Amino acid sequence: VQLQASGGGLVQAGGSLRLSCAASGRAFSRYGMGWFRQAPGKEREFVAAINWRDANTNYVDSVKGRFTISRDNAKNTVYLQMNSLKPEDTAVYYCAANRWGPGYVDQDQYDYWGQGTLVTVSS
Repeated sequence: VQLQASGGGLVQAGGSLRLSCAASGRAFSRYGMGWFRQAPGKEREFVAAINWRDANTNYVDSVKGRFTISRDNAKNTVYLQMNSLKPEDTAVYYCAANRWGPGYVDQDQYDYWGQGTLVTVSS
């Protein structure tokens, strides 16, 4: 499975961006998908995840109410809609897939990773 993340860029605080992650492979609809981010000088952290069966979602507390993860299985794509962006959201955002299906919070449960896309939020 190959993952290609896109949609990052420079945005002012309060603005919005939508990240996309396109996946190869026929089994995409059965993968659990997640978004993680790594800010400069910090460890990579969980942002959001969505499972394969009923699209149940998980979010880190700091993005709840502002970010929305969704998936389009027909397009083999997962999205992260980011609204009300804050400077502390600045990071490289990575998408990830796991073969088992759940929307795991733990990054060690993911089997495949995209290359990352940079999001910069200016104050």
